[in-house]
Amino acid sequence: MMSVAKKTAFYLVQLTWGLPQTLVGAVLYLAVPGKKGERFRCAFVNRWRLSRGLSLGPFIFVPDYLKGADHPKTIEYMKKRQEMLFVHEYGHCIQSLIFGPLYLPLFALPSMIWAGIPAFERMRNAYSYYRFYTEKFANYLGEHVTGEESLR
Repeated sequence: MMSVAKKTAFYLVQLTWGLPQTLVGAVLYLAVPGKKGERFRCAFVNRWRLSRGLSLGPFIFVPDYLKGADHPKTIEYMKKRQEMLFVHEYGHCIQSLIFGPLYLPLFALPSMIWAGIPAFERMRNAYSYYRFYTEKFANYLGEHVTGEESLR
């Protein structure tokens, strides 16, 4: 369990050094429909309809992998994938803490371009989505901070 001092420091840094992405994340969290109220570590989680994850400051947006799963083995597999995605997206939260206002141009924008531009699809499939520097670093940070496994 995380101490009150660490949680306070996390939110204080996100609200000062990471203010640009925290503001955008807060607006999206409030405006975008989804299953809200869950937390992963210090992050606020929104399980939204989109098929991709997104992290902005202390806000994590993830697809609900368990929606529609009905077989016990499928549910078990999807729960594990969901947890690994949380670790990955939490790594992006840590990037926000470290890089502050530089997070958006150095990590968020390149990550969205890498994930969303169809021209990169062949490269994503051939080399793994998680080999791109923004994603590889998010995995490293998420695993280092949580002690849990991330997506590969």
